[in-house]
Amino acid sequence: MSNSLNIGSIDDIDEGEAKVIPGDENGTGNDIAVFHAEDGNFYALDDTCTHEEASLADGWIEGTEVECPVHSAKFCLKAGTALCMPATIAARTHKVEVTDDGLVLYPNVAANADA
Repeated sequence: MSNSLNIGSIDDIDEGEAKVIPGDENGTGNDIAVFHAEDGNFYALDDTCTHEEASLADGWIEGTEVECPVHSAKFCLKAGTALCMPATIAARTHKVEVTDDGLVLYPNVAANADA
């Protein structure tokens, strides 16, 4: 069974915004960004862009994509896929569940683990 982490209310992250769960709190050692996408769903990726040291949580969310604030690489929030240069490596996804208006993060469990 995997570890889960209650990360607050769904109201804590406005649509089009993200919240960073520090690595020492989520147990992975890497910061995880939880995004509230424009489709109304929540997604989680490793916060550091795979191209260069930059916080994806500081990027721009459009639809179900996030654009890195440094060199405009884009990532799919659903699958972590790198969608354009300069990024060529996917960002790691983490499972997020909405429960009774709360958000539960499953660090190191891929977003599509039970798909």
